[in-house]
Amino acid sequence: MNTERSNANVILHIGAGSFHRAHQAWYLHRVNLARKPDEATWSLTVGNIRSDMNAVMDALAAQNGVYTLETVTPQGERAYETIRSITRVLPWSADLASLIDAGADANCRIIAFTVTEGGYYLDEHDRLDTANPDLAADLKGDRTTIYGALAAILEARMARDGGPVTLQTCDNLRSNGKRFHAGMREFLALRGATDLRDWFDANTACPDSMVDRITPRPTPDVRERVKAATGVDDACPVMGEAFIQWVIEDHFCAGRPAWERAGAEMVESVMPYEEAKIRILNATHSCIAWAGTLIALDFIHEGTHDADIRTFAREYVSEDVIPCLTPSPLDLAKYRDVVLERFSNPYIQDTNQRVAADGYSKLPGFIAPTLAQRIAAGATPAATAMLPALFLRFLERWHKGTLPYRYQDGVMDEAAVHRMFETGDPVSTFLGDKLLWGGLAGNPTLGGAVRGALARVDQWLASRGCSV
Repeated sequence: MNTERSNANVILHIGAGSFHRAHQAWYLHRVNLARKPDEATWSLTVGNIRSDMNAVMDALAAQNGVYTLETVTPQGERAYETIRSITRVLPWSADLASLIDAGADANCRIIAFTVTEGGYYLDEHDRLDTANPDLAADLKGDRTTIYGALAAILEARMARDGGPVTLQTCDNLRSNGKRFHAGMREFLALRGATDLRDWFDANTACPDSMVDRITPRPTPDVRERVKAATGVDDACPVMGEAFIQWVIEDHFCAGRPAWERAGAEMVESVMPYEEAKIRILNATHSCIAWAGTLIALDFIHEGTHDADIRTFAREYVSEDVIPCLTPSPLDLAKYRDVVLERFSNPYIQDTNQRVAADGYSKLPGFIAPTLAQRIAAGATPAATAMLPALFLRFLERWHKGTLPYRYQDGVMDEAAVHRMFETGDPVSTFLGDKLLWGGLAGNPTLGGAVRGALARVDQWLASRGCSV
């Protein structure tokens, strides 16, 4: 492993997967290229809480953190860039010793992290789900969640007088900085770590952010194209679409790179941008993945080009989301069309399997807010109800063992979902699930809309010669 240290200002990034290397690491690479001679340097140290990516991290360490990013436009134009912002790759160990040491160092000014929506373990009231076994174990001292890992890092930083540090969320959770801050404070309170909580309050900042770049899991052909185009046999290249966006609340307590030089938008409030992205891009992505899977499609672009699925997606945004988000600083109809153009890119080869994952986090996070807002306004959200209807039929395939791939969901209770489909009325059980719906559970308007959407989904599947 590369353990070389630098005197530069350091960003420690936890969760160093493909998205991080196609997004934040790219931004820092571009910032460094634009750096003036008299300005401070910034570098990335990367590591993970869990061991599932050790092979990729080993390959990255062997290349001293340098790798190739391939991007592709919807027209098939490919570009290749060597990314050099990562200067240190941390070895994984169960005690997270290297991660803790790096985060406690005074040169570390920002600790950033990318986790899934479910990785925050928050309910609709932003309270921690202490019944989750991983979180429960961390409350007793383990380090398998972002809270347990950061508690260990911040405790060491406090003991070593490492100084203030910004904790920067880089994922799709709405109001991610504020909600992480609330979750971290609650975690420390439940642990009885009063001194550390006081230090956390006085020495950290947690800015919100909105991130966007479609980044599929790399396949072997990416490595082949990189070698053909550049002559470099890169063992850990990453690929993504040409489009990229990062909107960041300008709230840092220990300095930051000049992100804006690489095109990031530094704003006072991320909210209108993240609402548009989560509801229009993320929810539509899931809609297309669930629907495409039901008619035996493999890739997102195939579903986006399907006239029926594209109609589901357009109606959802046009009939329900745009009324919810108007007024907005964005042209929402144009944003919808740009999103669908991006999803139609056949060169990305983004799989339904990847995008369909974690529905039990995405339904309450991406879709339920629009349903709640439309119902509160006295409307029947028929277009949005298509999304949970598609997900329910998708789940039914999972229950029967007829999905064409392994479905991954970090928070779904598998036994409970199997029991749901074994009852006389699985739809009522689904609609009454507080984990999915929170205060909407059992709502009659929601129930009517989803049952109507299920009838439409079933009719659509029958017309396509697919089993319900």
